Amino acid sequence: MTRFSLLSGAAGIAFAAIASAPAIAGEVRGTVVDASETIALRAAQIEIEEIGRQVNSERGGTFDFGEVPAGTYTITARYVGADPVSQRVTVPETGAVTVNFALGQSGSQILVVGQGASQASALSRKRAADGVSDVLTRDAIGQFPDQNVAESLRRLPGINVLNDQGEGRFVAVRGLDPNLNATSVNGVRIPSPEGDIRGVALDVISSEIIESIEVKKSLTPDMDADTIGASIEINTTSAFDRKEDLYVVKLGGSYNELRDTLTPDLGADFAAKLTDNFGVSGGISYYNREFQTDNVEADDWTEDDGLIYAEEVQYRDYLVERERISATLGFDARVGSSTELYLRGVFSQFDDQEFRRRLTFDLGDANVSGSGLNPVFDDIRDPADPDDEAAIAVERDVKDRFERQRIRTVTFGGESQWGGLKAEYALAWAKSSERENGSVDPTIFVGEFEDSGLGVGFDYADERRPRFNVTGNTADFFDPSFYELDEIEFTALSDAEDEEFSGRLDLGYEWFTDAGTLTVQGGAKARLREKRFNGEIEFYERDDYTLADVLGEGPSNTLENLAPLPGLTQATDFFRDNFASFELNAVDTALDSANGDYSVEEDILAGYLLGRFENDQWLVIGGVRYERTDNRLSGFETALFEEGQDLPGGGVADDDTVIVTPVEFERDYDHWLPSLNIRYTPMPEFVMRFAGYRSIVRPNLEQLAPRFELDENREAVIGNPTLEPFEAWNLDASFEYYMTGNGAITAAFFYKDIDNYVTTLVLDQPGSIFGVDYEQGETFVNGPAAEIFGIELGFYQRLDFLPGFLDGLLVQANYTYTDASGLVADGEVGDITAAPTFREIPLPATSENTFNVALGYDKGPVSLRLAGTYRDGFLDEVNADGPEFDRFTDSLFQLDFTARYRVTDKVQVYFDWININDAEFYAFNRLGGRQNILQFERYNWTMKGGVRLNF
Repeated sequence: MTRFSLLSGAAGIAFAAIASAPAIAGEVRGTVVDASETIALRAAQIEIEEIGRQVNSERGGTFDFGEVPAGTYTITARYVGADPVSQRVTVPETGAVTVNFALGQSGSQILVVGQGASQASALSRKRAADGVSDVLTRDAIGQFPDQNVAESLRRLPGINVLNDQGEGRFVAVRGLDPNLNATSVNGVRIPSPEGDIRGVALDVISSEIIESIEVKKSLTPDMDADTIGASIEINTTSAFDRKEDLYVVKLGGSYNELRDTLTPDLGADFAAKLTDNFGVSGGISYYNREFQTDNVEADDWTEDDGLIYAEEVQYRDYLVERERISATLGFDARVGSSTELYLRGVFSQFDDQEFRRRLTFDLGDANVSGSGLNPVFDDIRDPADPDDEAAIAVERDVKDRFERQRIRTVTFGGESQWGGLKAEYALAWAKSSERENGSVDPTIFVGEFEDSGLGVGFDYADERRPRFNVTGNTADFFDPSFYELDEIEFTALSDAEDEEFSGRLDLGYEWFTDAGTLTVQGGAKARLREKRFNGEIEFYERDDYTLADVLGEGPSNTLENLAPLPGLTQATDFFRDNFASFELNAVDTALDSANGDYSVEEDILAGYLLGRFENDQWLVIGGVRYERTDNRLSGFETALFEEGQDLPGGGVADDDTVIVTPVEFERDYDHWLPSLNIRYTPMPEFVMRFAGYRSIVRPNLEQLAPRFELDENREAVIGNPTLEPFEAWNLDASFEYYMTGNGAITAAFFYKDIDNYVTTLVLDQPGSIFGVDYEQGETFVNGPAAEIFGIELGFYQRLDFLPGFLDGLLVQANYTYTDASGLVADGEVGDITAAPTFREIPLPATSENTFNVALGYDKGPVSLRLAGTYRDGFLDEVNADGPEFDRFTDSLFQLDFTARYRVTDKVQVYFDWININDAEFYAFNRLGGRQNILQFERYNWTMKGGVRLNF
């Protein structure tokens, strides 16, 4: 705490010294709106030409120049997509003069509604930003281009979106793991709903409630330093964003071609100023999507005498229903002439009902023959060999899982300005959760084929869609009564919660000189976080239960016939109706219920001091941030002792025994984090930027948790509470040219040097770690380093110079090249004291090449957009068995189409066609120098349509 106190004290002394500087001249204030006076224009550039002073309009379109020497001046307002507007104004020696601007064509809504309006707003905010960033905004009637935050971010340079079930879910920025990003809503860091990661799945948040998304790729000292990829900042609407009240209702539906089901897509949105100084805004959206996924997975690939085959092959069908409810409510107030206050809350709920049915071939004990791409398996035993145990196991199971994720945030804050002294302050609460209780996940039936004459052949000629064929004695294979219950895994509770309280105070003072404006600013912030996970997993058995008891709806997989399979809900209903007849497996239940539980408290105290200098050409922000982290980590050592094994402390186990021992650790560490951001604008259309800064990302809380899972052979999975944070030095440079009209050409270079990259370490010899003895184990360690560099190119242009109806065309395109490499542990090491060797890999989730192209048309009542997104394949997971077994994800190209038609000023119909080209997901390894399937999924297209009413 000493350093924190010293920093806070230094900042306080500085402010006390400078706050007494007297006002020496007048003040110029005003607002900037569009020509139709519908919305306030944020990030308009306002300049006093004669003295070279410049500011950007704030949220609400307001701007303010303090301490302007008395005289007559030309004040010019600029905004992307609009012609500059100048006014002459006389500034008195004391007092304030008001100058308001209306930009754009008189009576036109070209800066308000449609793709062109969103592009103009986004480019204006990018130009006005302090650092390197990219922005997405909605238009004045609440239109955002995509269905959730992750899908929208896909359109920006440097972004790679990782899909789940065909939907954008996690966001990787510049080739970095999604856990290395930070996400905020209305300035509040969002904790992760999921129990084992820091990354936030952005498909939880509907785009309907969002005003803008800003991806900040460089940091300043007043920002939280817990990101290496980017800080993703999501903002909801404010009543002060508008000059006219807004009321919007959306009535629509969604249809997936594979599922052949129509589901609702509804929303309402409003923003109203109840008085000139008080407003309320909010919205609610409901989206229910039902879809189907066809899936094939293979694992345990082996090469034997030139024949390459998988020892486990699964064919799955998924029937999924996802329901999203998002809501926001905000209040904004102006208190006198110096203070603005706000209170904003966000609620998002994501319900995922998943039915997964699966046919699994377990071929590890089977005889194998065949050649090339056609392995053949059988269960025939050699009668002359009593040790021959050839067998084929076939599993048929169903998963009936309901999971609910929630994100809730509330923030109260404001800003006050008294002359040159400015204060910003906020108190916030955020809580995320993921809960599953009562899921039968899964019910597994197994058939054991031993010397039965069953044969199974596979054809891998189509590497994505391997076919299977059963031969020989197949009667039992198709007989549901042959498949007996193996086990039921019942999730009585899976409860992850992540909660954070935070408070911040920032104070700054401005000096106005002939050379420019100098600001000294300092502040402090506290973040108090607790993340915990509690699991209660129960295993049940029963002898007289077969697949024939729970047949129902037939398989939906269009790739292969998987029959017979359990029905969707029949196994769950049977289990609940006959619960008393099932026997609890107490040992497996105790083991699985304890080994995942943990609790982590993470308290962060931060302070910073920065200097800011700005004139009409230069912006320089430099300073240092200090962050101290205190952790309290709680977990369990969970050990299984079989009957007859020695127990710790003496004695012998009379039966299989699970011993659970609480484990706790405490730790603290701190970081000094300098940064420098420079923006140079030699003329209004050119902007050059440079940024250098140091940042950190703390390890995943699940990796930090002191959890020790040991089976009966003392094979262990071990958390590592001593992991160091990722530490990175970051460099960014960019060039931006804003063309006449609504367009820009951008180029950026980035470089990141990361220390303490976390990697998995496999231990193949006995040892001891944190006082726990093991025979073999797996844990997490800090690797040596990782390095990332690349370029981002962007082109955005409204082609309004073309003749006739062609002047409604828009083009948006961006390309990113990323080279990201790091060192991970290579294979297994003897024990924890042995120095591992490392091999160089491309960092997981890094696509070397990504590009986005959108061709739009936006004129009059018609708005059309065809958007294509491409990313290279990437390394998905590292395998300790070596590079041939690493998991890679194939390249992806997806086409989407949107259409809007305004029937009247108040009525618009819309149509979205998502994944037109049926883009597929494919993952593989490279054993034997070829692509071997690990996972294949297809989803087909989804259509959405409806009507939007605005009042």
